[in-house]
Amino acid sequence: MADPGARRSGTGAVDFDLHGLAGIRLLDASPGDAAAVRRQLGPIEAPLEGAPDLVIRFVDRLRTAGRLRYLGLGEAAFSDDAFLVLRSRHKAPARVRIPLELVGGPCEIVCERGLPAVPLLIPILNLTVLAKGALPLHAAAFDYNGTGVVTTGWSKGGKTETLLAFMAAGAAYIGDEWVYVSGDGRRIHGIPEPIRLWDWHLAQLPERRRGIGLGDRARLRAIALARGLHGATPRALRQGTAPGRALGRLMPVLERQAHVDVAPVRLFGDRAIRPSGSFDRLFFVVSADRPDVHVEPVDPTDVARRMVFSLQHERLDFLARYLEYRFAFPGAANPLIEQAAELELQALLRVLAGKPTYLVEHPYPVRIASLFEALGPLCR
Repeated sequence: MADPGARRSGTGAVDFDLHGLAGIRLLDASPGDAAAVRRQLGPIEAPLEGAPDLVIRFVDRLRTAGRLRYLGLGEAAFSDDAFLVLRSRHKAPARVRIPLELVGGPCEIVCERGLPAVPLLIPILNLTVLAKGALPLHAAAFDYNGTGVVTTGWSKGGKTETLLAFMAAGAAYIGDEWVYVSGDGRRIHGIPEPIRLWDWHLAQLPERRRGIGLGDRARLRAIALARGLHGATPRALRQGTAPGRALGRLMPVLERQAHVDVAPVRLFGDRAIRPSGSFDRLFFVVSADRPDVHVEPVDPTDVARRMVFSLQHERLDFLARYLEYRFAFPGAANPLIEQAAELELQALLRVLAGKPTYLVEHPYPVRIASLFEALGPLCR
């Protein structure tokens, strides 16, 4: 294998412990590199008792054997001995060597310094946890009066909205986006990743604006002003003038940016954050063409059989890189990646069995308080 680059001495190691489910160690990370990973994983730094499952080494220059061959437009590349991912968060240029054939077991990723984020880190971490017998679930989780609740569904189905509704009623935050269920289904663990709040969330929950920086507030106000200007412009001017057409083309871009990502501790405070909890209720949330919130009991087996496809959908970007990797190295398969859906279904059926489970249909956008009004009585 090629020398990934000279190790910078004196920078030490930084460890992250995902509730004993997986351990990550950074080697030769600058303060900026460590901060980038911390933004992805949250403040879960703790010394590891054993060997790490995932090592992330940072180098000034990543070396490979032979010339690079490119896959796609700046997406990935491969040499005689390495597969490289060339994009990080927000399509920022990157050079990261990832041995995808090793994902799920002991694995070392090598990154050139200065990345805004380590690409594919969360799906690699999730597969590592899956290989060790726990279930990474695309979900939100909270504790309300001693009842541990998991809210899951398809992307944009209402998980974060349900979390926000219960947090406004005094719940304790456990996780949003990814929740880790123990192999026996009894415990849930979260990572305090930033929560994405849309402008319509903040319109209903103005008290949460206190956790948002001045720059983000100004950006949301500017988007609201542009939206108002566009809506107030007569249709003839929107379609018949160059400025009107330009604003019309710009609005979809602005609408996709009408959100802020905020650390949970800034939104809710230290006392409202819990790393883990019991798993007592499951809400399966779906946005629907209806005016109200409708709740009914549902078989958790049905939820398991649906969620296995949601988990595959969340892994699509990772799978695109894996297929590029197989193109580059056709003989280097990873059985865990190729059997992940089967393992996830088995885990879903196991950990959800016997859980009090409810289907929650709601309009979109939903009145956030109405979710607590409908679901709060089920958590007492």
